[in-house]
Amino acid sequence: MTIYPEFPKNFLWGGATAANQCEGAYDVDGRGLANVDVVPIGKDRFPIIAGQKKMFDFEDSYFYPAKESIDFYHRYKEDIALFAEMGFKTYRMSIAWSRIFPKGDELEPNEAGLDFYEKVFKECHRYGIEPLVTITHFDCPMHLIKEYGGWRNRQLITFYERLCRTLFTRYKGLVKYWLTFNEINMILHAPFMGAGLYFEDGENQEQVKYQAAHHELVASALATKIAHEIEPENKVGCMLAAGQYYPNTPHPDDVWESLKLDRENYFFIDVQARGEYPNYAKKEWEQKGIDINIEPKDLLLLKENTVDFISFSYYSSRVASADPAVKEKTAGNIFASIKNPYLTESEWGWQIDPLGLRITLNTIWDRYQKPMFIVENGLGAVDTPDETGYVADDYRIDYLREHIKAMNDAINQDGVELWGYTTWGCIDLVSAGTGEMKKRYGFIYVDRDNEGNGSLKRSKKKSFDWYKQVIATNGSML
Repeated sequence: MTIYPEFPKNFLWGGATAANQCEGAYDVDGRGLANVDVVPIGKDRFPIIAGQKKMFDFEDSYFYPAKESIDFYHRYKEDIALFAEMGFKTYRMSIAWSRIFPKGDELEPNEAGLDFYEKVFKECHRYGIEPLVTITHFDCPMHLIKEYGGWRNRQLITFYERLCRTLFTRYKGLVKYWLTFNEINMILHAPFMGAGLYFEDGENQEQVKYQAAHHELVASALATKIAHEIEPENKVGCMLAAGQYYPNTPHPDDVWESLKLDRENYFFIDVQARGEYPNYAKKEWEQKGIDINIEPKDLLLLKENTVDFISFSYYSSRVASADPAVKEKTAGNIFASIKNPYLTESEWGWQIDPLGLRITLNTIWDRYQKPMFIVENGLGAVDTPDETGYVADDYRIDYLREHIKAMNDAINQDGVELWGYTTWGCIDLVSAGTGEMKKRYGFIYVDRDNEGNGSLKRSKKKSFDWYKQVIATNGSML
């Protein structure tokens, strides 16, 4: 076994989940219906999350995996105890907005929802685990979509502000690390999931997406302001779906295409980290006839309330080509990329590129000089348990080992500042992209299949003890 340099002394090792992918209990204790509840598994899933097919309620011919998911709502003590056994220093989780405000526009919160998360946070602290909380992880009350049109409507800033004030006040002293929106750039690729947007015939979809993005960016800055006012010790971060674009060839047209696609992803973080809209975005809007309604106070709010750190998901790098004849694609995190012939790929076609993580870390560090937090990284795979539920997932260990080595190089050789690392789906959960359970990421196997069958029994995989050792040695033994 190779010994590597240790990670920084207070490095936050842990794992990540999202409310809609693990909690279940969709109608328990006053919780309201959310957009993520009404997205089924199957061929219609992507058209729905992309805002192209309308589904605002349950329909009998579909299966909706988020209804029950893995029932973290009733099993959180068992699950957090398992996280603690691995030695987690932090647990990234999210709030279900409709647990706190079932419709989203109420003046008073739902106490049962507030009490649930308070119990979860206290359970984490009982084991010395620091909660890292995403305020909205692909989560919007359906009432706000039906009545207001989702984030296209400026009124959602007010409702989000009320949610944030409630959370920051109630959980002062329990939660220090906050993320405003999960993978905020996904609004361009999965707008119903990312912003509650469904497009009517004839709408200028780009106009609607960027207007909704402006509202989310203003809301994020407002949340940052409120968090610091209520508790100066709070640390607020943004979050993007990251992964560097490589030019397909050295042809300048391909290099230019990769730069443009990187900008498309970093646009949101440019605003949240630098506090203003970049010129390239304003020029693009001008060229496309996109006219964003920006109130004068918005720009000052953005400028004065930049984030404390930058968090991101990383699963793979991407490839860009300006040549329309280059068409061979590979799957990825919601949207596809051109295939890279130098990389292997997962069972779902996601290309595996540990060095790409080091490149991405350096790119973000060079661009913003703000501390970073990797809040999603992992391998989705079909796991085959034995009769006891044990999975010999050496393939997952190999994937994580190489990515952690890339992080180590970025910190100890390149000098980037990285606060922590939470692997995605530390316990098996419902896939956001496909709705599947068989696409597993966890260190903990959950007995449930794509049709919702199974006992929900938890069992440890081989990677459980491996990650436990990684944390115990602060990344020096992989």
